[in-house]
Amino acid sequence: MLEIHLDKVLSGRVAVRFLLPLCGKAVDMKWLADLGHFVVGVEISEKAIRQFFEENNMMYSEELGPSIPGGKVFKNSEKNISLYQCNLFDFSSSVGGRFGAIWDRGSLVAINPKDREKYADLMVSLMDGDCRYLLDTFLYNPDSYSGPPFFVPDEQIHSLFGRSCNVEMLQSVDALTDKQRAWGLDFFTESVHLITPKTG
Repeated sequence: MLEIHLDKVLSGRVAVRFLLPLCGKAVDMKWLADLGHFVVGVEISEKAIRQFFEENNMMYSEELGPSIPGGKVFKNSEKNISLYQCNLFDFSSSVGGRFGAIWDRGSLVAINPKDREKYADLMVSLMDGDCRYLLDTFLYNPDSYSGPPFFVPDEQIHSLFGRSCNVEMLQSVDALTDKQRAWGLDFFTESVHLITPKTG
């Protein structure tokens, strides 16, 4: 989905600062860095961060995170990748700055649904004025499967972000596989939204 919609996210810009919340060891980070972008990830698991660098044969340095209680920052300066090891809700613009792009591949759908408003407020606070936020979510029958990944109805995306941002549906595709059938689902839809700050 990122590859398909990258041009819309970049909108002609180069060397964009990308945030990947709850990044795990996503290969997307190396891919974006190889294209010349600056990548910042936030991940609670130190093991996943170390595995990301090791599996991609990257050297990295480690330092205590500024203003993050007990957090660390792992960096590969050659590739412009910085991964913050901390609770996502301890991350802020005073810690990591603001971003020209956010790629939310599995973050909103992973957090506790009761934290969604807090999460949306955090994401909006991390957006630069020209930020383009690509959000990947899933639709399915929540009576058949309780998550994670959690069900996020399209209308909730508008209620979470619509006050301060424009929300545009870019794509909605059938993503049902045997994995989701094993969860007891008979439909599973992947939706991608582009969220941009309202101007004026």
